Amino acid sequence: MTSTSSFKPLFWKAICVFALSSACAAAGQYTNFDVAVYIPVNIVRSFGDSGKLSNEWVRISSQVKVDKVYIEVQRDRNLAGDDLLEQVKKFFLDKGVRVAGGMALSDGGSGQFHSFCYTDPANRQFIKNAVELAARHFDEIIQDDFFFVTTKYDSDIAAKGNRSWTQFRLGLMREAAENLLLKPARAVNPRVKCVIKFPNWYEHFQGLGYDLDKEPKLFDGIYTGTETRDPEITDQNLQQYESYQVFRYFENIAPGRNGGGWVDTFSIRYLDRYAEQLWNTLFAKAPEITLFEWSAMLRPITVGNRSNWESLNTSFNYDRMMKSFKSGPADEPEPTMARVAGYSLEQVDTFLGKLGNPIGIASYKPYQSTGEDFLHNYLGMIGIPIDLHPAFPTNANLVLLTESAAFDPGIVVKIKAHLAAGKSVVITSGLLRALQGRGIEDIVEARCTERKFLTHEYLSSFGAGSSTVIGDGLTGDALFPVVDFLTNDAWALVRALANGKGYPLLFMDRYSKGVLYVWTIPDSFNDLYRMPPSVTSAVKDYVMNGFPVRLDGPNQVALFAYDNNTFIVESYLHSETDVKVSVLGGFDKLRNLLTGEVLNAEPQADDGRGRQRAVEQRNAFKVHVPPHSYSVFAAEQ
Repeated sequence: MTSTSSFKPLFWKAICVFALSSACAAAGQYTNFDVAVYIPVNIVRSFGDSGKLSNEWVRISSQVKVDKVYIEVQRDRNLAGDDLLEQVKKFFLDKGVRVAGGMALSDGGSGQFHSFCYTDPANRQFIKNAVELAARHFDEIIQDDFFFVTTKYDSDIAAKGNRSWTQFRLGLMREAAENLLLKPARAVNPRVKCVIKFPNWYEHFQGLGYDLDKEPKLFDGIYTGTETRDPEITDQNLQQYESYQVFRYFENIAPGRNGGGWVDTFSIRYLDRYAEQLWNTLFAKAPEITLFEWSAMLRPITVGNRSNWESLNTSFNYDRMMKSFKSGPADEPEPTMARVAGYSLEQVDTFLGKLGNPIGIASYKPYQSTGEDFLHNYLGMIGIPIDLHPAFPTNANLVLLTESAAFDPGIVVKIKAHLAAGKSVVITSGLLRALQGRGIEDIVEARCTERKFLTHEYLSSFGAGSSTVIGDGLTGDALFPVVDFLTNDAWALVRALANGKGYPLLFMDRYSKGVLYVWTIPDSFNDLYRMPPSVTSAVKDYVMNGFPVRLDGPNQVALFAYDNNTFIVESYLHSETDVKVSVLGGFDKLRNLLTGEVLNAEPQADDGRGRQRAVEQRNAFKVHVPPHSYSVFAAEQ
């Protein structure tokens, strides 16, 4: 059996080096990442016509460089035959393309996903047979993101007993992973590497049996679903920043064993949104990106509604992409989605190697937790880079905690210890509410009430005396919870004004040697985008204090930072904008790594926020960003 496994994390690369197979030797057509294409089983079965496979391969490979394919053996109870799998596998190996097997444990459904029933003996036997089929042909098998359970049949109800559905399903799927997938696959092929691809809806995994704690330890590797698609019309309203953030979170869960990111072409209203998902996945330093799926790469390009910026020189330049298309031997007159992927990937490959390791504001999301779901991605969208961990990041000078941290029964003890060490902790109003009666009162006597207020006016202050009005008062109203605190014990730093009454949006309280900050989050996280830039800047004064690079400007512009004084500014806005970038460390120049242009620091001006504390000495630069575009910089002296 030919060895076909290869990821870029170190232990996967070691497999490739020592195997010395022709498949491994062909890898690396892009400098900084590999590209894979996933082939669903219905497409695999159509390759009984070898001419069809050959023609389609020419079309795809002439538009995007492909290092690897995932050949699916089963989906919706449809199976590929042994002879066909070997035929398709051989075709790609002969082309110098690495191969792996794939499975999707979906069981049909009319738009609403339907899983196998893992308490049914016949279903269990079918799954075992399918993984044994895959293991006979491949040394690597990836589970597409359907290894979860939705059924509530009588057999499930009986097996559940008095447990919650979450408790029952977590235990059920851990058992299924071991006895239906891993043991059968390894019995057939002791060399097989079993990989689980986790989807993008990580906040809700545990409710359907996905276990981010145990499963990464059971499987040989994990993979990340970085599809974010359209942030408004899709089910979970996933924000664009998640294509970056979810990969980084999973990398912190399984360091060096997170094989790559996975993006599809679905549910986008303008073409740039597909490119953004690819870029943001690679900004997170994914070693491989999987394009889902083969037939999508062959579809005609649907441009969508990009009339607001189609005449501008944006990062995804449609005209330039069209000019880069060269019809292959099949003499196709028009490019397909494969060219969109190829064009987007070629861009970022030119500079990714110049970026260091990603960094961000340390945050903590315990395993199996929920609360203020997906808030970290909204914070990324207002320019606060996030470094999300499954364990409390004790080495960070400042830790940002959302409501999900309440799932840790020892969280108050950990907050106290961090403050006692002279460090800072930022907690959201949701976490404050969740910790009421659990000891948070030992740190700060504040309370998140059930009262609400609506506002579009904001103030900044530090100590006693008058506050300074910030914002122009022209933004839309945002709805917030009312947080009560004790005057002179805690101090408001950013306030909202509603009908003549002030309410805290950010306040501080000193405890031991450290400082606790409480950040009031609007009821709808999208209202974060309604806050004037001066208000989010006032919050960043504290949340991003000491961070090497900072972004101030309109919301829905993200910052991706790295540990070698490089960073990326990316706008998801439909119109061009200017932002202020400021850096620590005495750097007085920014070099644009895309254009070579050098920006010089501008004189610091009073920002009008009336702060009464020592301001960090940062050098500031004005950066112009076109819509749906990014710029890449290195700070220099």
